[in-house]
Amino acid sequence: MGASDLDPKRWVALAFIAVAQLMVVLDATIVNIALPTAATALHIADANKQWMVTAYALPFGALLLLGGRIADYLGRKRVLMLSLIGFAAASALGGAAQQGWMLFAARALQGVFAAMLAPASLSLLTVTFREPKERAKAFAVFGAISGGGAAVGLLLGGLLTEYANWRWCLFVNIPIAAIGIFGVATVLKESRTTGGTHYDIPGAMLSTGGLALLVWGFTRAANPTLGWGSWQTIGSLAGAVVLLLAFVLVESRSPSPLLPMRILADRNRAGAYLVGLFVGAGLFAIFLFLTYFLQGIQHYSPVKAGVAFLPFSAGIIIGAGVGSQLVLKIGPKLVVPIGLAMGVLGLLWLSRLNLGTTYLGTILPAQLVLAIGMGFVFMSVTNVALVGISKADAGVASAMVNTTQQIGGSLGTALLSTFALTATTNYLTGHAADLAANPSAAGLVQAAGAVHGYSIAFTWAAVFFGLAVVASLALINAGKNEVPSGTVAV
Repeated sequence: MGASDLDPKRWVALAFIAVAQLMVVLDATIVNIALPTAATALHIADANKQWMVTAYALPFGALLLLGGRIADYLGRKRVLMLSLIGFAAASALGGAAQQGWMLFAARALQGVFAAMLAPASLSLLTVTFREPKERAKAFAVFGAISGGGAAVGLLLGGLLTEYANWRWCLFVNIPIAAIGIFGVATVLKESRTTGGTHYDIPGAMLSTGGLALLVWGFTRAANPTLGWGSWQTIGSLAGAVVLLLAFVLVESRSPSPLLPMRILADRNRAGAYLVGLFVGAGLFAIFLFLTYFLQGIQHYSPVKAGVAFLPFSAGIIIGAGVGSQLVLKIGPKLVVPIGLAMGVLGLLWLSRLNLGTTYLGTILPAQLVLAIGMGFVFMSVTNVALVGISKADAGVASAMVNTTQQIGGSLGTALLSTFALTATTNYLTGHAADLAANPSAAGLVQAAGAVHGYSIAFTWAAVFFGLAVVASLALINAGKNEVPSGTVAV
């Protein structure tokens, strides 16, 4: 390929693509630090707080494959611009929300547009950088934005909440989107896939509906007046099973499915997806419950809480660097379970939280052990998912890693929130006599009950990671010479 064939504006284009990707990554974490303040302002019940996270992650994960197909067929530049406009509008609605349901609906809309924005960004990056060495550099920048954006989101969320207003954690997307829209319109070139335009809408509706019913069922179980045995909970979970089974049936018979069943037949890919699902289920809730603990129990300011999470991102970077070298020497079949085992250790460490827990004594070292382990895992599972894959299926196989993580995160956050609230309720019920005998200690007992719930949540998150260890040992057998390089998941 000659120099004249290369897009002269490609590096400028990379900057604007990175801005678009940053916005998606920011919104996965920026609201965590603002959650306690927003919940108080909008009178959101404890059982419903998790929707601030889940409402974004669920449509993002469930619609990601459909979003990629829409971008391919309608035009990636066009879809990226529409997604940026839609994301900014949804952010404005969320920032102006006056009730909890309005905020949750806005977060869900953000997730819908993010499901189109993320694959469109990656596809444009791929077609803009066609020379292999330059493409590797561009992917490195894209990956750094994806990895560092979570830390920036936590810190920015703290700054905006403390020095402006929690609503600016959503409003901040408007100027970011405006910069992205300008760049996309003036710099990027249109590209699209030629051929058929089958979107598999039934598959997308069934999968999204089934996952939404699962989350709703978990949320109903957290309601003290309902519980797991109520008809609302059982009905929601039963409906979810029916819709998800129907999704599998539709996908197996569709001429152009969102999720070709053949990509699940390979043991390495199946292992990578199960690991992504279980890790997402345990990992997303960590930020949520640590935020509750740091701000609600330890009385950290939003900024201090955001800073307290920065070592996690540092650990991810360290783990990814060390893990990349280990993969070359011993292969992912050992690196992935080692990283997951470190995650189990970190979560069990966090499960020992109590009212006397200190940041330096428990939270910091547990974060670092967990994060370094996750660095091992994240840099391995995408490549493992692509072992032996055909070019025709490479895009969906790679995207499925992020899809399973987002879906696992939404389901896990809802389920762990239910476990935590149930444990707290049981704790307070068991200490009712103490409260009656000493009403002045009510605040202390309630705080202890809340921390007990967080501890139970971390214990169950460790169980999820343990299941991921089992899945990786049973299914992932890719050696050091079988892993493709230079891949990035959307």
